[in-house]
Amino acid sequence: MATKDFTTTFVVDQTPEQVFNAINNVRGWWSEEVEGSTDKLNAEFNYHYKDVHVSKMKITELIPGKKVAWLVLENYFDFTKDKNEWKDNKIIFDITQKGNQTQLQFTQVGLVPAYECYDICRDAWTNYINNSLRSLITTSKGQPNPKEGGFNEQLIQQHNKQ
Repeated sequence: MATKDFTTTFVVDQTPEQVFNAINNVRGWWSEEVEGSTDKLNAEFNYHYKDVHVSKMKITELIPGKKVAWLVLENYFDFTKDKNEWKDNKIIFDITQKGNQTQLQFTQVGLVPAYECYDICRDAWTNYINNSLRSLITTSKGQPNPKEGGFNEQLIQQHNKQ
């Protein structure tokens, strides 16, 4: 049975270790508004985008060259009826060697079409994973949200116009 959890996958020429290291450099591809350690097992870090999206993640799996997993401990959206969508979701980065290439599969277990934030969250993750993280892996330069603004600003404005 096919899952409806959001997932996206890409393949790069870099090694599994390079992909693993880039994932753990969360400030380099997601947002510069991250506080706390993002590369230690059981560490917790906070992400926020203004007062629109605030979340707290716990690193639950950290297997070099193979897997990174986060548990969403707390989450707040100011644009959904259920302000806590994402709470208890698992965010998983599976890294697999494919010949001379490396595949990264990103899944947010719990981010399903029934979520009010699904469309905006799908668009955001697709950008951060397929564009910013991929760029960090392949060129050593991602496109994270700066301290304020960036891609999240565009998505929120689009959402508010609907």
